Amino acid sequence: MTYKNPFELRAACRAGWAAPTSGHATGFTQCNLIALPKDWAWDFLLFAQRNPKPCPVLDVTEPGGFETVLAPGADLRRDLPRYRVWRDGALAEETADAHAVWAEHADLVTFLIGCSFTFEAPLMQAGIEIRHIAQGCNVPMYLTDRPCRPAGRLAGPLVVSMRPIPADRVAEAVTISGRYPAVHGAPVHVGAPEALGIADLGRPDFGDPVAIRPGEIPVFWACGVTPQAAVMASKPPFAITHAPGHMFVSDVPDREWQA
Repeated sequence: MTYKNPFELRAACRAGWAAPTSGHATGFTQCNLIALPKDWAWDFLLFAQRNPKPCPVLDVTEPGGFETVLAPGADLRRDLPRYRVWRDGALAEETADAHAVWAEHADLVTFLIGCSFTFEAPLMQAGIEIRHIAQGCNVPMYLTDRPCRPAGRLAGPLVVSMRPIPADRVAEAVTISGRYPAVHGAPVHVGAPEALGIADLGRPDFGDPVAIRPGEIPVFWACGVTPQAAVMASKPPFAITHAPGHMFVSDVPDREWQA
């Protein structure tokens, strides 16, 4: 089943639906999520400011808050299909409801970060197939050998998402996605995955592999899973994130972010 709007999708999440959100609620902005204790929030805000391509911040809650102006009435503890809980930089668990674990820290500051799923609809409207949607799987994501600019106690590598694009449509895909800088914008790299330190496109670090057909070129966009790579590298005592590909879907139309 494909959910047509964010209200239906969030209701499904509360009922236990847990699947990647690409292709759902087309036309509405999707967001990555990371929640950190207050004493780490400044470090992350600075990290995002220094690395705006993978970490374009769309909203920040007050300490202890779990609501957002991007979707009044939504509950960030329950309205994503799947969460990850991190302890000392290690993945401790995945859950479809973060309400209980959220209560462990009363001062969590939550960041909502733009997601490249937002500009997939304009790409499809232009006739460019989005392979992971066509295959019914999660987008492939890869750790790269490109370090992000450190900030305070946070450092880590850039993470990218990949979509195969026909060679004669790459320039168009770059132009279309480039109109949405608040949700990662234009690609960071085209072709040659080894130039990013990616050894095998068939073995993504997050998500699922997709077919690359003759005449297609792998195109790489900065990815909002980059904060999770920073958590793994920097080992804050506690963090909650979305599970890769399982985003918060806001009430904000995609067009609001078009430059």
